[in-house]
Amino acid sequence: MDSLNLDMALAALHAFLVQVGAFLPTLLLAAIIAGGGWLVAKALRLAVVKSLAAMNFHVLTQRAGIDDLLLQAGVKTDTAGILGLLAFWLAFLAALILAFNSLGLAYVTEMLGRVAMIVPRLMLAVLIVAYGAYFARFIEGKVRNFGRDVDLADADLLGRLARYALLLFVVLIALDQMDIGGGIIRQSFLILLSGVVLALALAFGLGGRDWAAALLERWWPRKGGAATPPRKPEA
Repeated sequence: MDSLNLDMALAALHAFLVQVGAFLPTLLLAAIIAGGGWLVAKALRLAVVKSLAAMNFHVLTQRAGIDDLLLQAGVKTDTAGILGLLAFWLAFLAALILAFNSLGLAYVTEMLGRVAMIVPRLMLAVLIVAYGAYFARFIEGKVRNFGRDVDLADADLLGRLARYALLLFVVLIALDQMDIGGGIIRQSFLILLSGVVLALALAFGLGGRDWAAALLERWWPRKGGAATPPRKPEA
């Protein structure tokens, strides 16, 4: 009886060792793929950062004010560094997908694939915000300079308003690109814009006519001659 139990235990151990021996090459291959992918990802990160530096991308983000904003938020890297980090994770996740797929772990491979699909969208959103913020700063300067050239009062205020409006539009585009509440954000923006337009229309049309006239006279004063007096209503 004891001999029979010993034979059964040895047979089970032999079957286990056979399975381990058959699995080890696959596990070794997965480890090699993951390790090689990590090295490739680090090289890709360095290449992205160097390429962006060669294109003076850091100058653009500094003029756009994004790097200063990241510094104030406690982020220890600039926008180019963030793009390099995203490129690293994109390459490394691709390697992990190949590694887990070689192990036959379909569920883990699917989850990593979904995460990897977010990274390119996030990279594109960062680029949209970077170039959009730079263009918004450019528009602010143009509006301010134009207002000063034509002796327009509040030229600085109008430039800032143009910049912030364009920044809001750029952020909405970036969020829509990442598919983060796109429909709700668009509807909220349209509702807010409609409310502002309606409030301005009511203010100018009902209670703010004198204020609107004074504001227009301040921005675009009439030259030469007195203003035509308003016509008295007929009896």
